[in-house]
Amino acid sequence: MLEVRNLHASIGDIDILRGLNLEVGAGQIHAVMGPNGSGKSTLANVLAGNPQYTVTQGEILFQGQDLLAMAPEDRARAGVFLSFQHPVEIPGVRLDHFMRGAYNAIRKSREEEEMDVLKFDRMLQQRLKIVDVDPPMVKRYVNQGFSGGEKKRAEVLQMAVLEPTLAVLDEPDSGLDVDALRIVAEGINQLRRPDNALILITHYQRILDYLEPDAVHVLMDGRLVRSGGSELALEVESKGYDRIDEWASTPQGGA
Repeated sequence: MLEVRNLHASIGDIDILRGLNLEVGAGQIHAVMGPNGSGKSTLANVLAGNPQYTVTQGEILFQGQDLLAMAPEDRARAGVFLSFQHPVEIPGVRLDHFMRGAYNAIRKSREEEEMDVLKFDRMLQQRLKIVDVDPPMVKRYVNQGFSGGEKKRAEVLQMAVLEPTLAVLDEPDSGLDVDALRIVAEGINQLRRPDNALILITHYQRILDYLEPDAVHVLMDGRLVRSGGSELALEVESKGYDRIDEWASTPQGGA
C-alpha cells in the first residue's frame, strides 16, 4: 500500500530525514518510535503534504501512485489521514460541521451524492460509540476548550467518520491517562480493516499493548535503524535509546 524509498526531507536549511525506507502493507499497523528530533513528526507531515517540509530526494508510492506529486487536499481525498500531535483549535467551527464538510468533500471527489444533515447525524451517532464520545462534544467548536484526552478522541472520531485508507497517527497517546489511552487504543482497533493501514508514531510502548503492531521501527537521525516485532518496543522501553551508536551501525531492517 505504501512504499517510501530513500526519502530525504528538510525544513528550511535543516536536513531531517536522511534516506528513510519503509513499506506498509494493507491491513497492517506499523509503529515508529524514536527520541525527540529523530524525524518522526517530519515523516508524518511529509506523508500528509505539509508545504513547510521539502523533499529533496526519494519517492513515496501510495497504492502505486506518486504521493509526492499530489496536493495535500488530493492526498486527503485519496484516503490519507493525519492525526496531529498537537491538534489545533478552530474557533467558530463546530466539530460535527467540520466532519460533515470533510466527509462530503471526499464523497464529491468520488462523484458520489453528498450526505444530508440528518443522514450524517445518524451515522455520526454510531461512530461516537467507537471512542466513547458524549454527543454534546461534537456540538462544540473544534478542539476549543477540549482536554488532552478529548482532543485525541476527537481525532480518532474523525478517522472513524472519514474511514481513510492510510491513517498516520502522530503520538495519539500523548498526555493521556490510563483510561483515556485504553479508549483511544480500542477505538483505533475497531477501525482496523484488511483494506486499510496505519502508521503509529509514539514515544512509548504502552499503547502497543492494546494495538499489537505488525512491525515496530526505531527512527534515529532521520533513518530507520532497526525494525522488528513488538519485542523491539519492549527493548526500547526497558533500555531507552542509549544504544544509538550500536543501532545506527546496524543495517536498516525490513518491514
